[in-house]
Amino acid sequence: MVRWIGVFASLLFAANVLAQSSGAFPKGEFPKTDFDNLSVDLDSILSGGPPKDGIPSIDQPEFSTAEQVAEWLSDDEPVVAFYSGNDARAYPLQILIYHEIVNDVVDDKPVTVTFCPLCNASIVFDRNVKGDVLDFGTTGRLRNSDLIMYDRQSETWWQQFTGRGIIGKYNDVKLTQLPSQIVSFETFRSNFPDGKILTRNTGHSRPYGNNPYRGYDDINSSPFLYDGPEDKRLPPMERVLSLASDNQASTLIPVSKLEDNPILNISYDSKPVVVIASSKATSALDKGSIASSRKVPAAAAFSAQLNGETLQFELDNGKLIDKKSGSVWNVFGRAIEGAMKGQQLTQIDSGVHFAFAWLAFEPESNIHEIKDGG
Repeated sequence: MVRWIGVFASLLFAANVLAQSSGAFPKGEFPKTDFDNLSVDLDSILSGGPPKDGIPSIDQPEFSTAEQVAEWLSDDEPVVAFYSGNDARAYPLQILIYHEIVNDVVDDKPVTVTFCPLCNASIVFDRNVKGDVLDFGTTGRLRNSDLIMYDRQSETWWQQFTGRGIIGKYNDVKLTQLPSQIVSFETFRSNFPDGKILTRNTGHSRPYGNNPYRGYDDINSSPFLYDGPEDKRLPPMERVLSLASDNQASTLIPVSKLEDNPILNISYDSKPVVVIASSKATSALDKGSIASSRKVPAAAAFSAQLNGETLQFELDNGKLIDKKSGSVWNVFGRAIEGAMKGQQLTQIDSGVHFAFAWLAFEPESNIHEIKDGG
C-alpha cells in the first residue's frame, strides 16, 4: 500500500473521500455557479475531501528578501519563479503545497500562482478575463486527479491543468498561461538578487517545510483519485516537460532523460528549440522534509530563434553558451555575459508535470526520444 495515503487523508480532514464523491455538486456551497452550463461529464469530478476553500488560497501574500527567507528556506528547495519586467518573485513549494493558489499582483499585473501536488503542476495564470479581474480559490474537487479552482466573482469552476473553465459563466473560456519555472531557491536569488520571496506569514498555521505527500513521486507509485486511462508509454509519475502548439500534437520530454542530456537543441512545430535542464532542485513530493529530499532537474524550453538567427547551445565548463557568439546564458534564457548580454529568449514550454496528468488531458501527445544528445 502506498505509504503517503494516510498522511494525505489526515491532511485533508477526510474520513471517507470516495463516499463524498456523490456530493461533489452541493449548490448551496456554490450558489452563483451555473451548473447547467458545462463542458465536462459530471461523473468525472470527484470530491478530494475538503470543502470549498478547505485548502485556503493566499489572497494577501507577503514577501521578503532572500537574506531573511534563507533563515528557513534551504538553497536547494524548489520555488516557482515568475517575473514580469523588473518584478521577480519566488513562491516556495513548501508553502504552495498547503495552499495551492496565490492571488497576487506582479508588475501591476493580476496573476494567480497555482500548484497541484497530485499532478506536480505549477502554473501561473493572468487573472484578467474578459475585462474582469478574478480571484481564485479551491473547490475541494478533482478531475483526473487535478485541482479544480473556482473564481469568487462568478463561481465558475476552472481546470487548473488546462486553465479552462468547465462549469459556469466562463465555461470553455481559457485563462492565459504565463511563463514560469520551478527552480531552486539558490538559482532564483543568484539570478534575481533583488527578487521577492513569499513568506510564511500566510495567516494560517501549517507545518511549512514538511511534505504531507511523502513518497508520492516515487516512479513506482500511482496517482491518487485517478481512474482514467493508463498510457503505457511512460510511468504515470514520470516528470515530463511539455511543449504545446496549436498546429500539432504536444511533445513530452521525460525529465529523467535530461539527467545525462541537460542541453537539447531540437525542433518543435518546425522551429528550433533549446531545452535547458542544467540546474536542479529538491523534489517537494519525496521525503517528509522537502529540504532533505532528492534533487531533480529543473527544466524549461525556449525558442532558439533570436533576431532572425538560429542559435545552438552547449555546456562549456559548466556554463551555457551559444556557439555563434560564445555568450553565456542563464537558465531563464537570458544572456548574462558576452556580445549578446541582455538578450532574452522566449520561453515556450507549458511546464513540468507528471506524465499521467498530461496524457489524461492530451492523450495524443508524442514522447520525444532523446538520442545522441537530442
